Amino acid sequence: MTRRSEQRTPPLQSTLIPARDRDCLLTTEETAELLRLSVSWLAKARMRGDGPPFVKLGGSVRYVESSVVRWMRAQQRLSTTDRSW
Repeated sequence: MTRRSEQRTPPLQSTLIPARDRDCLLTTEETAELLRLSVSWLAKARMRGDGPPFVKLGGSVRYVESSVVRWMRAQQRLSTTDRSW
């Protein structure tokens, strides 16, 4: 038997966005870890405009996980001379 204080409350679920369309927001650190890049590289890429798309919420930068994965897939090349970008 669990005590009331030990019971976990489920996270709030948005009713505005259907569950199938919800996506995870990642911090810069989580995105850097996912891409195996440095936080510094992501900051420089934001300034250059050639990194993964990001969202600015107040003073915080967040990355939508599916957008990061799409961006990463778009970076695939067949050779080092492939300049399709």
